Amino acid sequence: MEKLWSKTKIGNLELSNRLAMAPMTRSRAQEDGTPGELTPLYYAQRASMGLIITEGTQPSDDGQGYLRSPGIYTEKHIEGWKKVTDAVREAGGYLFIQLMHVGRISHPDNTPHHRQAVAPSAIAPGEPIFTAKGMLEVPVPRELSEEDIQTTIADFRKAAAAAIAAGAAGVEIHGANGYLINQFISENANKRVDKYGGSIDNRARFALEVTRAIVEEIGAEKTGFRISPGTPLNGIDEGEHGPEVYLHLVKELAKYNLAYLHVMHLGNETLLHEIRNIWSNPLLVNRAGRDLEDISVDVDSGLADVAPVGVWSLANPDLVERLKEGFPLNEADRATLYSGNGSEGYTDYPTMKELKSQKG
Repeated sequence: MEKLWSKTKIGNLELSNRLAMAPMTRSRAQEDGTPGELTPLYYAQRASMGLIITEGTQPSDDGQGYLRSPGIYTEKHIEGWKKVTDAVREAGGYLFIQLMHVGRISHPDNTPHHRQAVAPSAIAPGEPIFTAKGMLEVPVPRELSEEDIQTTIADFRKAAAAAIAAGAAGVEIHGANGYLINQFISENANKRVDKYGGSIDNRARFALEVTRAIVEEIGAEKTGFRISPGTPLNGIDEGEHGPEVYLHLVKELAKYNLAYLHVMHLGNETLLHEIRNIWSNPLLVNRAGRDLEDISVDVDSGLADVAPVGVWSLANPDLVERLKEGFPLNEADRATLYSGNGSEGYTDYPTMKELKSQKG
């Protein structure tokens, strides 16, 4: 893992190592979307990672899908995130806030305005979602008009500015996992007949317009983008031309000179290598389910510049130190991944130092 511990650059930042904390929903924000009281500690505990990418953070009321997910579009949100970014900075880390608009993956019971969700087309995902009343079927969303699309792009722009005002080093645009941007890319979620649907160029248009707005607002060096080619999450089927959309999208994104591209990778090695050939800026490759001993394989081979880590970093606030020393990892408490009001399963995972002192 020697290369994993070498420095690298993301935008204008010099990272101390090539591990990133991957974005993970934790559902611990206050009801109004302000980060919870323990959130600064949670992220600061993990500041030894080269880069921290936060949980998905909605850019608007319409962007919320899950209970107690954080927002970044009000003054209270900004003040709450300032506490987080200050804590991470004091601990020596860098933090990007992930901007996540869920689109149709929502329920009126889960949003502040209790309105129908929005999406490229009025097509339900055929998936349930957790609400205060338990699991409920996601209802049919409202199709965004072209005017609505421009409003949504403006919401992303505003949220990016708010993230920087809150002290974040940058933002990651969430274009993956079946949420709004991914819905525009996907054949089964986007049946539009205007300039945002149909052709390969049109299905990538919304993603590129969001990116352009954010780059104009905060700068390319503070902007990352996440994709998940071929990932069937949240009822998504990108269709047979999905890989072509991604190749077009990545070629166009490359023109913006972004801080990084983040790929959630589940198996299409040919496409991943084609993306690497197109993308000369830093590439983050997150291989879900890989073995621990393979954590540095993509970095070692040059396929990736940074290795994002999810659950391992959640359960091990000192993951960097443990990996360097070969110390056993904590197991994640699956029952507390998305719930809890206190420290349990959030900020109470023991460090290597604490475990060693307990053993005397």
